[in-house]
Amino acid sequence: MALDFDLLGDPIPEGFGKRGRPVHTPTDEKRRLVIQLMAFDWSVEQISAALSITPPTLRKHYFRELKSRAEARFRVEAKLITALMTEAEAGNVSAIDKYFKRFEKHDTRVPKSAQGKAPKAQPLGKKEEADRLAKTAHENSSWGQLVN
Repeated sequence: MALDFDLLGDPIPEGFGKRGRPVHTPTDEKRRLVIQLMAFDWSVEQISAALSITPPTLRKHYFRELKSRAEARFRVEAKLITALMTEAEAGNVSAIDKYFKRFEKHDTRVPKSAQGKAPKAQPLGKKEEADRLAKTAHENSSWGQLVN
């Protein structure tokens, strides 16, 4: 039995053109696509439209991929870093440059407290600020000598 394919390269399911909607069959390629789109903050409605399925069908077949947007982003970024490292090890100069730029970008995201600098002081609330100003109002004025 020969498989027929539609214009996008997906196999045409058996019973296509008959009553009812054709059965959706998830593939590894579609799972990767869902992860990619989740990494770019696409909504469930947008992803289901891209796959030509309804949102409930998307949730039914791709619940693991929809679990966490942050996880999807980390997985995609990890694959990109792995691909960059593979290309850099092969001697690709452009990949080496991009790999070092990622290191520089990462180093700028490290919190200043982790780099050995003092942490930033918490801002005072309205009452604490008013109290501090009341206690130091006499400083640097002609009244300073009288208060002391």
